[in-house]
Amino acid sequence: MLDLKGLTKRYATGDLALDNVDLTVPAGQVLALIGPSGAGKSTLIRCVNRLVEPTSGTIKLDGDDITKVRGNRLRQARRQIGMIFQNYALVERLSVMENVLSGRLAYVGFWRSYFRKFPQSDIAQAFRILERVGLETMIDKRGDALSGGQKQRVGIARALMQNPKLLLVDEPTASLDPKTSRQIMRLICELCTEQNLATIINIHDVALAQQFVHRVVGLRAGAIVYDGPPEGLTPEILTTIYGEEDWTTTHKDSDDEEKSDKKDVEAALLGGHP
Repeated sequence: MLDLKGLTKRYATGDLALDNVDLTVPAGQVLALIGPSGAGKSTLIRCVNRLVEPTSGTIKLDGDDITKVRGNRLRQARRQIGMIFQNYALVERLSVMENVLSGRLAYVGFWRSYFRKFPQSDIAQAFRILERVGLETMIDKRGDALSGGQKQRVGIARALMQNPKLLLVDEPTASLDPKTSRQIMRLICELCTEQNLATIINIHDVALAQQFVHRVVGLRAGAIVYDGPPEGLTPEILTTIYGEEDWTTTHKDSDDEEKSDKKDVEAALLGGHP
């Protein structure tokens, strides 16, 4: 479980990116973080994994306060936090298998990782995860030979290789076409349910979030202005989060998509397979 209390980030310029955020994400829950650009979504995710240092507040993962840890203790804390990046962050000259095994770097030590001497148990785990994400026939392909959707699947597999307790996902569908976006969101939701991971997904696509996640948190100017189920995102609530706009079209499109893909949505949320 992730527990944030009073999380605040003020930059040296004086800009307030996060304003006293309280948030709890239990194991197994997939939470979508939505809001306009500059609302603090990326800052929140980066504070959690300490890529950005919070100004105040606490960050606890399964009861352990990771807010002030440094050095080796910070590295140990980050082992428990998987990260999936918008731009995939693959080493494109390396193979799919090598990229996935890089998720074990924090465990095997520098020299073993440098010479790519991973334990057989890690290699076996990588094969299992690659099969689960549908890339078992591509283990020797270089990263630069993959499509965007395939690269994102490699990123998912690499994050799972850490055996994390928490998964942070930054705009996983921003560069993908609509069909691939659904497939990636469905896969993330299934895997997080299967592995009982607390998950935060920073996402701009409101309709996609409504279709797949368990819970939505809306940020505006660094503060939480909505925290509830996807179906609670009424036009009035969306106006509170984003400002004035005709949100009825968004809801109609979302409802139509949800009806057309109902079985897949249920499978994602319940941990089954379509």
